Amino acid sequence: MLLIGCKKKDGNNQAPTKPIPILSTMVVSNITQSTATCGGNVTSDGGNAVSVRGVCWSTNQNPTIFDNKTTDGVGAGSFTSNITVLKSSTTYYVKAYAINSYGIGYGGAILFVTQHGSDDTITDIDGSVYNTLKIGTQIWMAENLKVTKYRNGDLIGTTIPATLDISDESAPKYQWAYKGNESNVASYGRLYTWYVVKDSRGLCPTGWHVPSDAEWTILIDYLGGRDVAGGKIKEIGTSHWMSPNTGATNESGFTGLPSGCRFPDGGFWYYTGLGGWWSATETSNAGLAWGNETYYENSRVQIFSSDEKSGIAVRCVRDLIY
Repeated sequence: MLLIGCKKKDGNNQAPTKPIPILSTMVVSNITQSTATCGGNVTSDGGNAVSVRGVCWSTNQNPTIFDNKTTDGVGAGSFTSNITVLKSSTTYYVKAYAINSYGIGYGGAILFVTQHGSDDTITDIDGSVYNTLKIGTQIWMAENLKVTKYRNGDLIGTTIPATLDISDESAPKYQWAYKGNESNVASYGRLYTWYVVKDSRGLCPTGWHVPSDAEWTILIDYLGGRDVAGGKIKEIGTSHWMSPNTGATNESGFTGLPSGCRFPDGGFWYYTGLGGWWSATETSNAGLAWGNETYYENSRVQIFSSDEKSGIAVRCVRDLIY
């Protein structure tokens, strides 16, 4: 009887790997609200001619040709791609790709953000819609925050009455309309304790946050420093500000309004005379956090430290800076 034994294949008996193209993704340039320029460089066709090449992009971190794509010629070498029909103020990821008869090769993913549009808005979890604007390298809300819920939908409480003394409470998390009058919210927004600002559930809409003291400093320096930045962020005139509203030009578009503040003992103060906003940064002293404020009688922006139980307005800034 003839016995035929089994033999395990060694590496030399395995089917050879079919080489796909090797390429890189070019730097993104000429970014506008709706278009950008990119491209790639095919450094190897894998020994088989490249029949299609281009770039693909998506808001997901790993775009493929099954998302959006361009087609930009054939063969090896460098090429340029024009990306169109993008949304403003949006983060995209782009990869170069090349196809031969063996498969698809991709370059590395590159992140880019389209420019801000003058009509861009952001909506909070309550459904309130906010105008936004670009100032230097930052995107800011052009209005004070009005939201009554955290990002996950949990309610941010208030006090009854609005003037309740909370001085003895530990880490109170409240929001108020000025003096408890809801008609003040549409223009001036709400006042929040700092404990709400730093709650891990998130106060600002997704993709936005309460600016740190360093981020406030970037804004103020861009506007020429503390001596003049107050005038550049204050709304013009005396419809909301008390007279004389010195130095107000609002040339930044920030449209800062005098929402006043609330003390821990329940007293509301300086409505129409003071515009103040929390930062997300604590001081080195327990129970105090930094903020910035401007007044009706000068054009300065002053830094302040306040009891974290105080009620102060909030402006949100977009997470990505570009």
